[in-house]
Parts: sequence; C-alpha cells; structure tokens
Amino acid sequence: MSSGVGGAIDEAVRDGIPFVVAGVATPSGSSFHAAGEASQDTVLALHSVTKTFTTTAALQCVEDRLIDLDAPARHYLPEIGELDVLVSIDEDGTALTRPAAREITPRMLLLHTAGLGYDMFDPRLAALTGGRRTGPPSATPLRDSLSAPLLHDPGDRWTYGTATDWLGLIIAGVRGTRLDEVLRERIYTPCGMQSTSFDISPDMRRRLAPLHRRTRDGEVVASSTTPPDSPELDMGGQGLFSTVPDVLALLRVWLGDGSAPGGRVLRAETVATAIRPVPGVDVHPLRTAIPALTRDVDHFPGHPRSWAASFLLNDEDLPGGRRAGSLTWSGLANVHFWIDRSSGVAAVWATQLLPFFDPTVMRAVERFERAVYADL
Repeated sequence: MSSGVGGAIDEAVRDGIPFVVAGVATPSGSSFHAAGEASQDTVLALHSVTKTFTTTAALQCVEDRLIDLDAPARHYLPEIGELDVLVSIDEDGTALTRPAAREITPRMLLLHTAGLGYDMFDPRLAALTGGRRTGPPSATPLRDSLSAPLLHDPGDRWTYGTATDWLGLIIAGVRGTRLDEVLRERIYTPCGMQSTSFDISPDMRRRLAPLHRRTRDGEVVASSTTPPDSPELDMGGQGLFSTVPDVLALLRVWLGDGSAPGGRVLRAETVATAIRPVPGVDVHPLRTAIPALTRDVDHFPGHPRSWAASFLLNDEDLPGGRRAGSLTWSGLANVHFWIDRSSGVAAVWATQLLPFFDPTVMRAVERFERAVYADL
C-alpha cells in the first residue's frame, strides 16, 4: 500500500479516531494498513457488513433451489407471516396494528422492501423501545428485535431494517443448521477466512478491538461492554466478528466472477444479476432517531443512488473516487466498504466507534478513497 493511502490512515488517527484498519484489493493482489492500537489481524464487530455474508448465502440457496425469491416467506419461516403493520402508538406505548395487505417474500427481504425497520432510524420504533438504547441491536433481546411491527405494507417502498435478520433465519431453516455453520462451509472455507464467526474463540477474543464512543463533548472513550462468546441467535443482518483481510476476501468474490481460492462461491451469472440496480426501489438518506447510535446517514450527498441485492450503488462517478455502479454498505461501528468492478478495486476502512457516520470518520473515509484512486 502506498504512502498516500498509509498517510490517509495515519491522519485519521491523528484526528482522534482510536484506530483504523484498511485493506485494498486489485487484480494484482491485496494490501493492508493499520494505525493506532490495531493490526490487520484485529477482530472487529461487523454489524451490518454481516448482511453481505448473508446475502451471499441466500443467493447460494437460490442457486440450489432451496429458496424461491418470490414465494411467500412464511413457507420457509411461519413466524414472519404473523407480522402486522403499525398503525399508531397509544399514549401508554401500546402498538396498534393491522394485517398486512400482501405477503412478505424473500426478494423483499433482500431488497429491504418488506416494511421491516430499525428503531435507530424510525421514531415510531424508537418510541416502542423507549428511545433510550445506546448499544447496538445485538445488545437487546434478539427475538424481541424481530417482533417489531412492519412500518408499511410489504413491497410498498424501501425501508432499511431487520429484513436480513429474517433472511438469515430462513437460510438456517432450509439448510437445517445454524447460520454460522452454513457460512463456514460455503463462504469462510472457500474464501480462506480464519477469523470470521458469530462465535468469539479465545484466539479471536485476544485480538478483539474494544468499542469506542464519542461523547456529547466530543471526547472518544472506550466502552467496557464486551460481547458474549456465542450469541443467543445467529442474526443474518448483524453479529459477525471478522478481520479486514477476511472481509476483503468476500469482497473479491463480488469484485470478480463469484469464485474464491478454495472454490466457487457464487455462479458468475448470479453475481451479474445481483449487482444490477432494481427499478422502482427508491433509496433515501436515513434520519437518526437515536443520536447516541447514529448520525443522519447519506452515503452520496448530492448524487443519485440505486439499490441492488443488499448493496447501495452510486449512479454516477464520484469525483476522485469510485466509478458509477460501485457497490457499498457499512456497519454500525463505522466499518465501511465498496466494490468498484469498473475500476477493478475493492476496499475496506474500519474502526470501532459510535455513533455511526461520525463526521470525523466520514471525512477520513473520503480521504482514504481519494488516496486509493490516486494510486490506480
């Protein structure tokens, strides 16, 4: 990695970000850089970057004809058919609901059009949880997070939320084993991942980065909260722990034709279909309902965007950065990635700092991206 990219990482730490681990993949290979008290082997909570793993596993199920994307999702997981649509919330905090107008399908879960939301981005759901949550979704009872009502009828529009958690439960059901075992056999192993799991082994625990939080006065402090060795439930939309090299190994699958060093992960035609923008899915910025967890989120302010299979796409070239049609998403503790197939580059920038979309972080990610493309 060049001094330009390394300099961008070092500058982020000088700006007060506790540490940064970054990786870049091109056709000529992968390179890594770390600054602060971290190394490329540092284990990170991925939060919503987990969704990329689960999306990959769901598409494998489609290839194996275990999941029909347009069948009712309740055929695979009856509980999802019990979700009603939120109408209003009484003064005592009771949710008033009505039956949904149509069935949720696995395709809606992939596209985040099922009506499932997150309390951190919706004041109604925040009201139901009291709006007092300061930890990530995994800090709350997981089954409780799945029992929240729909925010609108399935298929009506794009709403970011727990859809991929439900998708992970479907994958585990049709494969007949826990989601972590599905991912281990079909993603971790062929990609050569050594430090990715919902479980934290003793070796991973020794390398686990602490979560940090920016206080109201701007100070960055380490949290004393530590995750359990094993989760209550594998959640497809969150919950994985991994390293930047392991994440980059999966991004290389999407950067190329679906293959990995240890075998094919997805068919080339599956990748080609999954990265296409989906007509009619209007992706909008996310407004915070719990500022302790996240700031307002707008990945490409002033630029048009679209949505593919669990990826956000920029519809035009970004000045000094990624080309139009690049795939991206992020995790709550500020783990950010993109896949630019036109330029032949994928990259990860990661720390462990709340709130999400912290302005200092986002300036650092932009500097990193510009440095990456200056080297191409």
